[in-house]
Amino acid sequence: MPCLDVIAQDMRMVDAVISRRLASGVPLVGQVSRHIIAAGGKRLRPSLLLLTCGALGYRGERRFNLAAVVEFIHTATLLHDDVVDGSALRRGNATANETFGNPASVLVGDFLYSRAFQMMVEASDMRIMQVLADATNVIAEGEVLQLMNMHNAELDEAGYLAVVRSKTAKLFEASARVGAILAGASPELEAACAQYGQALGTAFQVIDDVLDYAGDAEVMGKSLGDDLREGKNTLPLIAAMQRGTPAQKAVIQSALETGSTDLLDQVIDIVTTTGALEFSRHAAAQEARRAIAFAQALAPGPYTNCLLSLAEQLLDRDI
Repeated sequence: MPCLDVIAQDMRMVDAVISRRLASGVPLVGQVSRHIIAAGGKRLRPSLLLLTCGALGYRGERRFNLAAVVEFIHTATLLHDDVVDGSALRRGNATANETFGNPASVLVGDFLYSRAFQMMVEASDMRIMQVLADATNVIAEGEVLQLMNMHNAELDEAGYLAVVRSKTAKLFEASARVGAILAGASPELEAACAQYGQALGTAFQVIDDVLDYAGDAEVMGKSLGDDLREGKNTLPLIAAMQRGTPAQKAVIQSALETGSTDLLDQVIDIVTTTGALEFSRHAAAQEARRAIAFAQALAPGPYTNCLLSLAEQLLDRDI
């Protein structure tokens, strides 16, 4: 994402904070933490915080620590997610649970959560602490909600969106909101930034779910059909069951309830021929346009342009 060059120097400062705050007297903590952080990723959540600060004119050093906080919270959720999902690959690399085992992954995830909360306290801002603490709690609720709906073929679009807005979009929302709080933005601008983050995070997740049936496994760094194997009923499947014949719905229902990828080729054919992929892409595009509308409340400039560009890329994301 070339537009992120505008925060390249800021992100190097965040990386320095991350490296410093991963220090622990327990060697395994650092090994597991560095394994997942070094695996890469787009660092979208800390980027949103930095871009929002930039768009609103805040240049204080507190932004580096708080950007590291949101990355730690996100990384902790990934460690726990991979254990719950039994994932062996993330971004094309072996997951931490595959390399170090489930107990180490869960416990180091706990370390990252607690380190994030130590750093929040250091920020000495009750409002920021409240936003990030509430977000962490909502994310945990979203994880449990998703777990409750595993292998549930009756999940509808509203239920799916409730999981997405809690599990994924909430940290996007909180990252943008914290940037606005740091900048001392008006309540109206703060709300616009938060809504931008929520819409962007929702679009990002919907497209990610589409790519589980229409993406390139090598590009994505995970196997096609992972969501099906884990019993996750996502928007492409929900739309396909609504639009397909009773026989097609039965195929998807069986695949979801058993978690078997034996029917993956049939499922991919069904989500394609019923127009479910196009429906899901359209839903993501609506959220991306919503994000664009909220970003336009910010003053023009390179940081705002990047926020707009991030949303625009989701209108036709293929990777």
